[in-house]
Amino acid sequence: MTMVRSSTKLLLALAAMVPLAGCISFAPKPPPSLLTLTSTTTLPVGNTQNSGTAPTITIQVPVVGQSLAGTRIPVQASETSIAYVAKAQWVEPPNRMFARLLSDTIPAKTGRIVLSSSQAFSDPGAVLSGELRAFGIDAATQDAVVIFDGSLIRTTGKIVEKRRFEARVHASAIAAGPVSVALNQAANTVAGEVADWVGK
Repeated sequence: MTMVRSSTKLLLALAAMVPLAGCISFAPKPPPSLLTLTSTTTLPVGNTQNSGTAPTITIQVPVVGQSLAGTRIPVQASETSIAYVAKAQWVEPPNRMFARLLSDTIPAKTGRIVLSSSQAFSDPGAVLSGELRAFGIDAATQDAVVIFDGSLIRTTGKIVEKRRFEARVHASAIAAGPVSVALNQAANTVAGEVADWVGK
């Protein structure tokens, strides 16, 4: 009799939970598609590089503040408040995508060979690091804004050089599609300017 009562209570509890299944979500609903960056300057397919004849560089993933630590796109709503673009999400945090964009752009524009962290263990060559200060939308102007504070150590002298790069591209609307296109263009502009700074 006790076993029958326990089974009945369990069935009743499970039945009570069924209507709630459609109302409760333990994770945010994902957007229809994830956004990414695409480099406009890349090495040709089949291109061979040789560290014996070309200078090398190690590119570190830029540090970011909390607003850029995730995959959402921040909107600077006022001087002291940040919102996010609705239904817009990067495939990975923007600092990692930007580092990859630099890794595509710098070799194509300078001929330098980008080393991985394991390859750079004995001799990293030049080292590019920095902070991605902005990678989002300015609500007042509806501009996509990318700001990168770069730090460069060249192979000679180990002297640190610093420079700020900024690009703004107007977005036709504060929505996932237009914002991602504008940010991609601004990011490529900054990456190209960083490559020119790094040089050969």
